[in-house]
Amino acid sequence: MKISLSLSYASFLWRINAPEDIKMIFHHNNSSIYYTSEGSGPAILLLHGFLESSTMWSKIAPTFYKTHRVITLDFPGHGKSTTVSGIHSMELFAEISSALLVHLDIKTCTLIGHSMGGYVAMAMAELVPHQLEKLVLLNSTPAEDSKERKLNRERALQLVPKAKDAFVSMAISNLFAEATREKFPSEIEQLKTEALEMTAEGITATISGMKDRKDRTAVLKNFPKPKFMICGTEDPILPIQECKIVAKNSNTKLFELEGGHMSHLANFNKLNKIVHFIENNCV
Repeated sequence: MKISLSLSYASFLWRINAPEDIKMIFHHNNSSIYYTSEGSGPAILLLHGFLESSTMWSKIAPTFYKTHRVITLDFPGHGKSTTVSGIHSMELFAEISSALLVHLDIKTCTLIGHSMGGYVAMAMAELVPHQLEKLVLLNSTPAEDSKERKLNRERALQLVPKAKDAFVSMAISNLFAEATREKFPSEIEQLKTEALEMTAEGITATISGMKDRKDRTAVLKNFPKPKFMICGTEDPILPIQECKIVAKNSNTKLFELEGGHMSHLANFNKLNKIVHFIENNCV
């Protein structure tokens, strides 16, 4: 697979051409969790963001297959995984991710979480730190929601049951800076298409979980192993100045990338180089 493929086409190939032995379902507490596992060597676990799925990694994952074992999953309510409960807490997602590693007999991994996936990664850093060798927050933060952000999530909880499709379209568009939207129209439409397949229950359960998540800045500060933040200089969701403050206060290495919240699209080549550098050189 060429890494220059667009997200939509690469995602299509990822779903269609992936060998059946790597397209698997993991059963956890009577819920069905879709995951993929390919390659051999040190493990990398990739955690997607809200309204995304494992397909977001369809370009970067293959670049590691020759040297690493790469695991992705769809969180409950996302992609091909079923909704689990009324609230999809970050702790619940962390428990499922941790259980998947145990299921695959993986002792430790490099953990990379995008946006909400970073919230889950921080929950794992607190609950199961022994499973982590390196921690990477991609367009994410260990901090809890601000009061304004929590209020916006409350509004979303009221909106989604009435107008799910409108919420999905608006939420995904808001992940991109205006200039970026113009560069990636097909990728944005593909993201919307996948997200529109989610149920209103799955969306609201996850919004509730994000709204109620803990502030884990202290967890990041005290995490004793290599830790990194990769943030966009024009991120409309997570301002770069906030990233700089968090990174400084937690003694975390910060990589800045031009672009917004979706670095895996807007600045893939540089992001790929950074991730490979982290995995191959930072001990």
